[in-house]
Formats: sequence, C-alpha cells, structure tokens
Amino acid sequence: MRILVTGGAGFLGSHFCDRLIAEGHEVVCFDNLVTGSERNLEQLARQPRFSFEARDICQPLQLAGPLDVVCNFASPASPVDFARLRLEILRVGSQGTWNCLELAHAKGARFMITCTSEAYGDPLVHPQREDYWGNVNPVGPRSCYDESKRFAEALTMAYHRSHGLRTRIARIFNTYGPRMRLDDGRLVPALVAQALRKQPLTVFGDGTQTRSFCYVDDEIDGLRRLLDCDDPYPINIGNPRETAISEFARIVAALAGTPEKIDYRPLPPDDPKRRCPDITRARTLLGWEPRVTLEDGLGQTMAWFRSHI
Repeated sequence: MRILVTGGAGFLGSHFCDRLIAEGHEVVCFDNLVTGSERNLEQLARQPRFSFEARDICQPLQLAGPLDVVCNFASPASPVDFARLRLEILRVGSQGTWNCLELAHAKGARFMITCTSEAYGDPLVHPQREDYWGNVNPVGPRSCYDESKRFAEALTMAYHRSHGLRTRIARIFNTYGPRMRLDDGRLVPALVAQALRKQPLTVFGDGTQTRSFCYVDDEIDGLRRLLDCDDPYPINIGNPRETAISEFARIVAALAGTPEKIDYRPLPPDDPKRRCPDITRARTLLGWEPRVTLEDGLGQTMAWFRSHI
C-alpha cells in the first residue's frame, strides 16, 4: 500500500513509519517539525519506499499519485505544549484533521486518526470504556488538547456517515518508549531523566493518582491492527494495568539505581485522578492486548535515555 503518515516525525508517528516500511509498504511522511524531529527518521533516510516532506497539514493538502491510507498522528501532545502551543493544537485538531479527511476522501483512501484518553477528561467512570462520554472541562488549561481531539473524532465520524469514508479512531493511553522528547513535560521522560541525573523525582499531587502505561511496541502493534479493522467507532489502545504515580516513581528509581527521593508538588488544574482503559473492544475486534511489562519497557526506555542525556 501507499500510506501517508502525518506527524510522522514525532514519537509515535516515527515508530509507525518504521512498522509500515518493515512490512514493505510505501510511506510518505508529512510533519512541520513543531514537536517532531527528523532525527526520529534517520533510520529510514535511505529507504527507497520512504519520503519525507516538511508540510503543515493545516494548509490544503495535495499529493500526486494514488493513495491507499491516510494516518493522522499530527498534534503536539504534552503538558508543556498545552501551555505554549494552544492555538496550534486547536488548529491541527480541527483544520488539520479536516484537510486529512478531505485528502482521504478525494483519493478513496482509508483514514485512521490517533486520538486520546484525554477524551474522557477526569473520568467519573472507571475503567474507561469507549461508550463513556467523559468529564471534560471545555475551558480549562488542558482544553485545547482535549477538545481538539474530541472535535477530531466528531469530524471523522461525520465524514464516515456523510461520505462513507472508511475510518478508524484510536484512543491512546499513556504511551512511552525511545524517541520521547526529554523536555516535553510528560511523566515518563521527566522522571527517567531526573533519575538518571540523580535528581529528586517530581510527583504532582500526593502520588495516589493513577496512569496506565503502554510500551511503544505494543501501542504500534495495536494501531497497526486497528488499521485493518472495519469498525469505525473509537477503540481504546492502552494497557489495563493501573499504576499509582508514587509506585511508578519507585520503579523508576529502582531501575536507575538511585535513592528514592520524591519532590511532591501541587497537582495542576484538571489533572486526571485515575486513568485506565477497558480494552474489551481491542481484545475482541483486534485480537490485541499489551505484552511488554512496565519493568521491561522502562528498562528499554531508560537505556535509550542514557544515550541521549
């Protein structure tokens, strides 16, 4: 297949490009490099079936030749980005998604978008199932990301219903692994970097809030299976193992071989208290569930971070 991956120079997008190239597909990557990096694509530079263009998907999209699939990974996605790229996040989730859908429709291509567990907000239902509508603050500091992704889902379903477009929606939970940005403010790179630098580990709140961590190889496998699925409705692609932030910090310190020193700070506004996916639909429709343990995944991630700090 010939596949367009937008946001393909980012953390997840670049791993997805790797997977598609390994399968023998032709991949075109668009990324404006606001948060992505061409260094994430160095291993693909000499692949004749891979091409990269520095392209902003918020501008009208054209691509010569046939196209089988459009996969939209494009969006800044970290707390640091929420503060400095609010308008860009809203624009790429709305106009950027619209342009990708228009291109897919014009080419008769399948379309897959990577959305987020942030669609559930600070959930009142636990674990989170895809039919839960969420508890989202539409005017809070995280709203630029939450609402851009919720709008992107609504727009994707509108194209499916109005044009019969073959669409897929992934709701991604906390994913980690090599190629994460060291300075993006997310929990895994922040704590791993602090541990490797022998610094106190920063934990916001009292540490009892939870997250569900999925290693990138598992996440990419789930997304790849979703691409071949015929169900247009959202599917959670995440790890159902729920881990308290304080426990996660202890695991990081132990793997890094550093003393467990935790610096507790106030919890940011609207920070979710619990986050854990119900992956019944993924198990049933995709035959997928994560296999890499948190300890093994963190070990591999930490090895990568050691070589980049």
